[in-house]
Amino acid sequence: MDTPEPSTPPEPPVLDADPTGSVEEPAGTGADPAVVQRLIEAAEPARTAAIAAAAFDLGESAAEAAVGEHLEAVAEDPDSMTHYFAAQQGGYRGWRWSVTLSCGGAEDPVTVDEVVLLPGADALVAPPWVPWELRVRAGDLGVGDLLPTTEGDDRLVPAYLASDDPAVEEVAVEIGLGRAKVLSRAGRSSAAQRWHDGPRGPGADMARAAPGTCGTCGFFLPLAGSLRAGFGVCGNEFAPADGSVVAVGFGCGAHSDVQVEPMSPVAVAELVYDDGVDLEPVGS
Repeated sequence: MDTPEPSTPPEPPVLDADPTGSVEEPAGTGADPAVVQRLIEAAEPARTAAIAAAAFDLGESAAEAAVGEHLEAVAEDPDSMTHYFAAQQGGYRGWRWSVTLSCGGAEDPVTVDEVVLLPGADALVAPPWVPWELRVRAGDLGVGDLLPTTEGDDRLVPAYLASDDPAVEEVAVEIGLGRAKVLSRAGRSSAAQRWHDGPRGPGADMARAAPGTCGTCGFFLPLAGSLRAGFGVCGNEFAPADGSVVAVGFGCGAHSDVQVEPMSPVAVAELVYDDGVDLEPVGS
């Protein structure tokens, strides 16, 4: 009886790194082609690692379906490569399973370094986190809310510092008795720009339709200090801006110089009676 010759083991399949068969080569030089080839061929072990990671959150029954097609492989360095697989679980459109593998040499085993779920270029992601002090907007402060100023707020300066605003200089005597901080030049400039561009500024629709500006109105109460020339407070209880800061160029229909022309309370048309009779001249 003839003894069968031992069969030659099949060559391990070479798996393309992506559907097009291209691989991003590692940066720099010195990559061992044998190591790179082994990392490329390890796409299936990488998929197995991704499925194992998905099982922690989704359970074993749904984990395999959550790891989709192989997208690409990217060499991180001469000894490591990351395989990307499409994420198929609900709510993760455009996300990718990222599995990073490494191999120390042609005879060393390929090991899994990291498995993470990362957003792709068109992934649905949460908006960037913004600290709460940067999220607060005008009008957000409610009854009982506290809004402390940040350390080093450039809108405020100690009241004892010299200032270019006479009104600020007047509060210097308040040290120990009154305000510890007052508006800085930056704080005043910011407020002035905000008021000028706001709904009580010269560019508002009401201002453009007004018969006069606040700067010429008797109800206009100018502010003190360096803002006096540009802003004041409306003191007309019937005006829409009563009690609000208004720019000198703002205006409304309640201007103090508005005059109404006197006119008959009865329409002229109501005083004319037409009897409908046509009168023709009679010849002599």
